[in-house]
Amino acid sequence: MSVGEGHAGAQPQDRGHSSADAQYYGTTEPMAADAVYFVLTDRFVNGDPGNDQRTQGGADPSRRTFDRPVPGAPKGRSDNVGYLGGDFRGLLDNAGYIRDLGFGAVWLTPIVDNPDEAFTGGDAVKWGGMFTDRGKTGYHGYWGVNFYKLDEHLPSPGLDFAGLTAGLKQHGLKAVLDIVANHGSPAYTMPVDQPKFGEIYAADGTLLADHQNLPPAQLDPAGNPLHRWYNTRPGLAQLSDINEDNPEVLEYFIGAYSQWIDQGADAFRIDTIPWMPHAFWHAFTSRIREKHPGFFMFGEAFDHDAATIAAHTLPHNAGVSVLDFPLKERMAEVFGRKGGGFERIAERLYLVDGPYQNPYELMTFYDNHDMARLDARDEGFIDAHNFLFTARGIPVIYYGSETGFERGTAEHAGNRNYYGQARIDAAARSPIYAPLKRIARLRANSPALQRGLQLNLEMAGDRAAFYRVYQHGGHAQMALVLINKGDAPTTFTERRYVQAGRWRAAVGGGEVTVAEGDALSVSVPAHGVEVFLLDAPVRRADLARELDKAQPGARSRR
Repeated sequence: MSVGEGHAGAQPQDRGHSSADAQYYGTTEPMAADAVYFVLTDRFVNGDPGNDQRTQGGADPSRRTFDRPVPGAPKGRSDNVGYLGGDFRGLLDNAGYIRDLGFGAVWLTPIVDNPDEAFTGGDAVKWGGMFTDRGKTGYHGYWGVNFYKLDEHLPSPGLDFAGLTAGLKQHGLKAVLDIVANHGSPAYTMPVDQPKFGEIYAADGTLLADHQNLPPAQLDPAGNPLHRWYNTRPGLAQLSDINEDNPEVLEYFIGAYSQWIDQGADAFRIDTIPWMPHAFWHAFTSRIREKHPGFFMFGEAFDHDAATIAAHTLPHNAGVSVLDFPLKERMAEVFGRKGGGFERIAERLYLVDGPYQNPYELMTFYDNHDMARLDARDEGFIDAHNFLFTARGIPVIYYGSETGFERGTAEHAGNRNYYGQARIDAAARSPIYAPLKRIARLRANSPALQRGLQLNLEMAGDRAAFYRVYQHGGHAQMALVLINKGDAPTTFTERRYVQAGRWRAAVGGGEVTVAEGDALSVSVPAHGVEVFLLDAPVRRADLARELDKAQPGARSRR
């Protein structure tokens, strides 16, 4: 690397400019410090075979719950809609692995009690199918029947949810709990009504609601108290659709999910947030934060229109963060096999005058359990991680992505397959693993990359260059991020806003001393990244002016 000479077009630094006293930050949200590792708990690691419940469902093969392969798999491929044994013990046993990778939080799928049989209604599960649930179990956790009770497949003797969260915290990991309020379990189309399906129970085991295997239009909320919790219109698949207007519903879920906060949940991911009205979520989040001020929550609104999903971030609605689906759509394109330039991503950042309450608090990702995994070469994963862990937002990585596990596969085609201890033990041999660990750990130690304002210099083709600047509460750091997703090395020569000082090359190592008026020049290898850090307040007038323009784009959620 080298430092270029000063030139006529360079912007000199204004001595004595008051920007050193200004406050620049994208967010002060504590959760922004913690990149998130997302596990579908049953599919991560079976740490305790004693809780597998392998005989659950009885002798009838159509109802057994453990190990249910999806029919029609091509040779050498597999998928499964039964339980496969992943549990709290397997997660806690590998907490050090997750922390060492550079993550500060673990997102778990729902932990509540689900039915004890495979579903016999709906359409038969088939290879690559969507919303086909006949033969499927609640291994994923989203078919809750008692939201106060742990699913029996997850805990072990001496390790309940409180024990898990305490153990995660000993490894420096927060627990993000996936919650559901708009639906329960599959509720109708069964040839014969099955136990627990379409039912909801109180903490003491009292039956509160029962769909009674009736289609929604045949429910009688006015005449049958057990129907009052459900809508008479259909929802997702054959799931029971919960009545958002019943005040008992709100109280039930506030009580249930407050219990899990008391046992150590640090944040919530809200499933299917658009399926309940804004008023419901405003009441829910307000009540949660009355008892737990500042409690962080983010919603899932599966929509690529930013204006639509941004409504959930507004304080008069839910006032939460959301998963950044519009950005995800472009990331899958740009870093996947289709390819595309960084300009496609720049359009979805919404750093200034965007629709979100605060774009810096969005949860950024490129795939998850509800869509095809990223279909990319190893280099595509590396490029995606280099961007994800340096750009605005809070990164979320789906389990196995550190090795390109099941890349390109959708639901019922391998997306949620079992990972296992052997793959974790071998993960470091993947070409994707070490670059992810390097950039994730760099973010974990850089306040600028976690919370700084983003100022783009260049985002086009295979090249991205941008600043992240954090100056708040007595801390000051600038990061100059240079990303090359091309197949050949490229040289970046940055003159704009480069402040005099000693910049650390956080990836390649070493330092560069930049004098007033100099440019900073460096060659970035193919599919590489360099991040220069300067631990100093802003003193350049031109940089301060740009940051002043960018600061209003970062508004408080509350």
